[in-house]
Amino acid sequence: MGFHGMRGGMAVYAEEQKKRGRKTDARTVQRVAQAFTPYKFQVVLVLIAIILTTVLGLVNPLMIRYIFDDAIGKGNINLLIILVTIMIITPVVTGIFGVGQTYLNNIIGQRVMRDFRNKLFHHLQSMSLRFFTSTRTGEIQSRLSNDVGGVQGVVTDTATSVVANISTAVSTIIVMFILSPLLTLISLGLLPVFLWITYKVGNVRRATSKETQQSLAALTAMMQETLSVSGILLTKTFGRQKYAEGQFNKENQKLTDLEVRQQMIGRWFFMFVGTFFSIMPAIIYLVAGWQIIHRVPGISLGTIVAFTTLQSRLFFPIGQLLNVQVEIQGALALFDRIFEYLDLPIDIQNRPGALELSPDEVQGQLTFKDVSFTYKRDESSVLRDLIEKEGNGEGKRPVSPEAVAILTEEPVSRITLNDVSFEIKPGQLAALVGPSGAGKTTITYLVPRLYEVDSGAVEIDGHNVKDIALESLGELIGVVTQETYLFHASVKENLMYARMDATEEEMIAAAKAAAIHDRIMELDDGYDTMVGERGYKLSGGEKQRMAIARV
Repeated sequence: MGFHGMRGGMAVYAEEQKKRGRKTDARTVQRVAQAFTPYKFQVVLVLIAIILTTVLGLVNPLMIRYIFDDAIGKGNINLLIILVTIMIITPVVTGIFGVGQTYLNNIIGQRVMRDFRNKLFHHLQSMSLRFFTSTRTGEIQSRLSNDVGGVQGVVTDTATSVVANISTAVSTIIVMFILSPLLTLISLGLLPVFLWITYKVGNVRRATSKETQQSLAALTAMMQETLSVSGILLTKTFGRQKYAEGQFNKENQKLTDLEVRQQMIGRWFFMFVGTFFSIMPAIIYLVAGWQIIHRVPGISLGTIVAFTTLQSRLFFPIGQLLNVQVEIQGALALFDRIFEYLDLPIDIQNRPGALELSPDEVQGQLTFKDVSFTYKRDESSVLRDLIEKEGNGEGKRPVSPEAVAILTEEPVSRITLNDVSFEIKPGQLAALVGPSGAGKTTITYLVPRLYEVDSGAVEIDGHNVKDIALESLGELIGVVTQETYLFHASVKENLMYARMDATEEEMIAAAKAAAIHDRIMELDDGYDTMVGERGYKLSGGEKQRMAIARV
């Protein structure tokens, strides 16, 4: 009960990254950008909408200049009406484009998030049993839900807002420079300093964000362990509620402190930036007023008003870009965690040209030929086999000998099977007898390739199981595990899981053959009765019979 060591894999990985001085930002950004490739057409439409709204946003400040200098200054009422009409129409048109852009943003963003979740789930489904026995369920769930969910805002809004803010800032600076180069240089004098400080703040935010997600994953894992039916039974039967609460409170406090720290990083800096932006118009009025009083050519009242309007329009996107840079660094930490899982190598997969065998084609002769198998001691982290950032997200291990970023702290192995050979003929009933840890369960796991043999061969009807497609192998072999797992669904759904196309008559016949039909009919809703999480509404023997019927 409680926490497994969160030190180890993740911490060692971070230290290794720091030692090697890798620049992962560009690679991570490139991989995120590739996720948008299927939606190129929608992205182009968004860019067009951004350009149009940016151009339209420059109209009103320029209209103000002409209103003061040409319309009001020269008493031209007709020109005033025209300019004011343009100022009224422009925001309406801009708003329409903005709504369309927001719609496209959400369509693209949500589909990219869907693709990330699908890809991550598919990759996890392809991992071997060894991965799941050495990884906490809560950690896996945290990557799939918390980490992917944490980058949703960045994918949906931030990516396009960065482009929009850059477009707005650049176009506004150009127009401001045309109006007054001197006032523009004064306005942007401290911008390089702000950018440098923002970069430093972003690096700190990224490191803290990764640490926060690790703590959140630990908290999620503990809740999953202690609040499940098995966890509650264990906690209550051993009277360890206080201990569990203490462990939870400790990790929860750590997460709280990290969240506060993450939110406060750079706040004083951004407060100073906001104050600077607020007082800058006053400085512009002072300098421009001095120019007008001394009749400096090229400056007018309309120019001052237009310039300060553009200045206020400039400071918002610059402020957003400064803040977004920090937020993006935090999001990159989450993307790193997502790609860490996507880059985990798939050690058991189909060979090219793998055989597709149906149950009707198989006699059922099982042969073990000089099979040896060794359990490697599980590491403290999911990231033992994490490949470098050059990974392509498809679990392919790079050629580099530095591919293994994390080494087990205690590289001790336990030999379970050594040159084991036997043959079980079709229809023969065989029993494996031996002390605990002798390898009985291991043998049953090697047949459906839940683990891969170190040497030798496991054959079905003379076919090496490595040559048979994994899905086909799953259809050929029925496994009733020591601890029966049932989904939180109806009896019927659990029985039909192995064969979705089975008829109701076939399902009932299987239940009768397993001597569980009568008990099912005694339940409130018969075959439609919900069995509860992991089937806890049924006894251990009833769950075993359910598993036999399912096979």
